[in-house]
Amino acid sequence: MAVAEWLSIEVFDGAFAASVWQDSHGDALTEAAVSRGARYWQWHRHRWGVVLEILFDDDETPTTFRNLTGVRAALDAVPDPVNGLLVYRGRGGGAGASVPRRPRPLPMSGAAELQQCVDPVPRLALHPPAATYPLN
Repeated sequence: MAVAEWLSIEVFDGAFAASVWQDSHGDALTEAAVSRGARYWQWHRHRWGVVLEILFDDDETPTTFRNLTGVRAALDAVPDPVNGLLVYRGRGGGAGASVPRRPRPLPMSGAAELQQCVDPVPRLALHPPAATYPLN
């Protein structure tokens, strides 16, 4: 008995918007998935990019789909070819995360977290606090 398997493709914005990539390659990816027996597919647009979730009938078909020449060409054309693509089994960014993703800080000055400064020598007060003395 075959078990249905999800495949997720997340594409992040880069040199151009991931939605532009979806407009260019989305129909070809969807057609390739359907021709390989996809039971369900859905696109999700987010502020950081797009996600394609595909449900296949068995666990070998996602690998066959991913190795198709047209699919590989589309994945090679993502807006950020170095850090802008995630392909994995399971449902992806459109699955309803409880906490939304936060964009990473840009690698520039001021992007690193500042360390807390600890004063090694305690500072002495110039005037000691007023003490209350009993009156006799």
